[in-house]
Amino acid sequence: MAKLNDLERYLNYEFSSGCYTGNDYKMFERKYINYLRGLSKENGWEFVKVNTNHNCFTAFVKKNNRYVYISVSDVRFNQNAWYYNVLIRRAEHEKDYTGGRNIYVPLPALAIEINYLLA
Repeated sequence: MAKLNDLERYLNYEFSSGCYTGNDYKMFERKYINYLRGLSKENGWEFVKVNTNHNCFTAFVKKNNRYVYISVSDVRFNQNAWYYNVLIRRAEHEKDYTGGRNIYVPLPALAIEINYLLA
C-alpha cells in the first residue's frame, strides 16, 4: 500500500509528455490510487470508482450514501497541484461530476476534509 512519502518523491518532478501516457505517470497514478484506497480503508469509506485519463484522474469515495468526488488535475501543466491543490466536493452519486462547491486541499489534509464532507 502506498504511503504519503511514496508520493512526495514526485514533488517537483517533471512528467513526460506526448501523445501517449508515459510510464512515469502510470506508476505515479498507480501509487496515488493505492494511497487513496488505503485512506478509504483507514477511514471507513468505500472507494467507489476511479476514472483515469491521459495524465490526470478522478475518483469517488462513499460513506453512508454520501459521496465525495476527488480530482487530480493534469500533472504536466500544474506541477505539484496534485499535492497542494486536490479538488474535492460533495456529490449526489458516483456519476455526479458537477456536485457541490469546489474545495482545494493539500494531500496531507485530504482525509480530514473528506471526513468533514461525508459527515
